Amino acid sequence: MSNIKKLASQTLWYGVPTIASRFLGYLMNMALPFFIALPEKTADLVQVYTLIPFLNVVFAYGMETAYFRFSQTHDKTKLYSTLSISLLCSTILFSSILWFQQAAIANAVDLNNHPDYIMWMIAIIAVDNLNTLPFAKLRQENRPKRYAFARVLGILINVSTVILFMGVIPSFLKNNPTSFIANFYNPEMGIGYYLVGNLLGSLFTLLILFKEIAQVKLSFSFKLWKEVIKYSAPLIIVGLGGMINDVLSRLIYRHVVDLPPVQADHELGIFANVFRLALLITIMIQAFRMAAEPFFFNQSKEENAPVTYARVMKFFVIACCFMFLFIGLFLDVFRWLFLTLANKNWVEGMEVVPLLALGNIFLGIYYNLSVWYKLTNKNNYGAIITVLGALITISLNVLLIPKLHYTGAAIATFCCYFFMMCSSYLLGQKYYRIPYAVKKLTAYISICVLLYLIHVLLTVIVKDTLWFSIATGLVLLAIFTKLVSFIEAKELSKLPLIGKWYQQKN
Repeated sequence: MSNIKKLASQTLWYGVPTIASRFLGYLMNMALPFFIALPEKTADLVQVYTLIPFLNVVFAYGMETAYFRFSQTHDKTKLYSTLSISLLCSTILFSSILWFQQAAIANAVDLNNHPDYIMWMIAIIAVDNLNTLPFAKLRQENRPKRYAFARVLGILINVSTVILFMGVIPSFLKNNPTSFIANFYNPEMGIGYYLVGNLLGSLFTLLILFKEIAQVKLSFSFKLWKEVIKYSAPLIIVGLGGMINDVLSRLIYRHVVDLPPVQADHELGIFANVFRLALLITIMIQAFRMAAEPFFFNQSKEENAPVTYARVMKFFVIACCFMFLFIGLFLDVFRWLFLTLANKNWVEGMEVVPLLALGNIFLGIYYNLSVWYKLTNKNNYGAIITVLGALITISLNVLLIPKLHYTGAAIATFCCYFFMMCSSYLLGQKYYRIPYAVKKLTAYISICVLLYLIHVLLTVIVKDTLWFSIATGLVLLAIFTKLVSFIEAKELSKLPLIGKWYQQKN
């Protein structure tokens, strides 16, 4: 259990900046309904942030995971220098290609009204890619505090820039139009300042990581590089397939839905908004992955590693269940916020949020399960699973979006992640058996869904009562908490922080 305590502690440290980054970014995105009345006005920004993850996968080409894997068996200094030089050269090459193809990219993804977004996007991807290995080095060396410091300061610069240019300066210039500040502000940029803030935050993070970057030696091992590329090549497919599964619905939405352009943009803005609510679970998943990936590799040599992985999975699923209930049981609160403080146009599509959230739980479980092919050097299987998942995503999106609109996109996401989770589990048990508590975890997820459905039924019976919805949500959440506390009391007593409370109770 000491290993799990260590993982929990590191997850908190990695989680602070990750949650801060995702949540503040989430808040900035969620603030769009309060600044912009019409969802269609955000469609171009959604398109850019849908494209960025795809390009991030190509720019990084699996170097982060490869660094964790090969640091167990190779000289870390030589490995870090070789991979850093490789990433620097490839970043320059890929950025140059994109730079000279800006017009073609803008035309391909319908950004002709904002071609400047492409320029900002390329710069963001390039700088973030240069941050990849320094952050991986901190994680591999178990230095979460410095990791958190660099992340949080970069986030503060990002958020401050957005608030300054989207809120403070426009308000100031209304009353002081002749101020010198007008020389630094371009009103035509508008929502594009989200990209500017992102870039400045990334650049500041790069400066903070100068100490780690300075440790790169002018030494490149071509033999080691070929070995790493052979390992990481399938991870590119895994990453691209994962991005297809994650963002394809938003990338192609305007092209496959049978609606006039303005209405299609409206629905895309709505779907992106409800997707952000479901991504509250993804915030937690990302925080967990920051600590878990190096942890899994470091634990692989231990005799009881499979048992440790199974315990980690159990606590992870329990945490995801609580997040699902938080989203599903208090969805009326989010709906009330948009109705009261923003615009009624933004409350559309809320009914698909729980389905998206459940799909994201399956994705998180898949990330946990993926340890088997990374440890056994069977990344090809991960690529196959992801490609098949991508085919499901593409097929269902093309088939369902024209008929069911964003509900069809949510169904496609759910089905894809459910397939990936099940297939990875079955293959993993064949090649690297881990004693997961499948029946118990299935029961936890099923109970969560049942509690959510009970809440929906009760709120349908007692209509238009926000306080009743909140009260019943709290009661149902308390029931699940009591259930988990009773079943997992022995395990929970061994965890940091909450363990002391259970020990005193016993």
